Amino acid sequence: MKKILVPLVILALALSCKERQEAPQWQNPALDNIFTRVSVRDYTSQKVEADKVDLMLRAGMAAPTARNTQPWHFLVVDDRAVLDAFAAVNFNKPKIDKCALAIVPCGDLSKAMEGVEQEFWVQDVSAATENILLAAHALGLGAVWTGLYPRQERVEDASRVFGLPEHIVPLCAILIGYPAEQPAVKEKWNPLNVSYNQFGQGR
Repeated sequence: MKKILVPLVILALALSCKERQEAPQWQNPALDNIFTRVSVRDYTSQKVEADKVDLMLRAGMAAPTARNTQPWHFLVVDDRAVLDAFAAVNFNKPKIDKCALAIVPCGDLSKAMEGVEQEFWVQDVSAATENILLAAHALGLGAVWTGLYPRQERVEDASRVFGLPEHIVPLCAILIGYPAEQPAVKEKWNPLNVSYNQFGQGR
């Protein structure tokens, strides 16, 4: 059995490499936006326009949520003094020092479901976060997702800096600005990470 599996793995890797080298040019703006989005960590000093911030927030709130509970709250931080205070307690200080603003997607536990289902807020707010990242890219901005929850010390530091009440839990901080770098797009497609119908089963 092992003698058969090894050649199959090698073949799959070869096909994967070939596909990476011959990535298709998508003729669909939505797919282009998804496949070309990258994390940007260096920004110019240009401020982000209010209308673009509103569009990113609208994109975030267009995300799906369990039972349409929408258990979220979005904190927009564009005051340099507040950003500096956040940078002082966050390991991402070099990035925060350069960003024009941060959007902090939070879970609003007063809107979340009860019991074990309360934790669905994490999935809901994560979906909103990805929408904001994609919207930022579509608007010519650079952004990076920096994690807070479930690291308790990070949650507590952010809550203190931003004055968050107990029922508002910061999931992450999206750092945003006009890009001062153009990172290469990463090809992440790997057919070895896909099964059909049963784990480990191919087409």
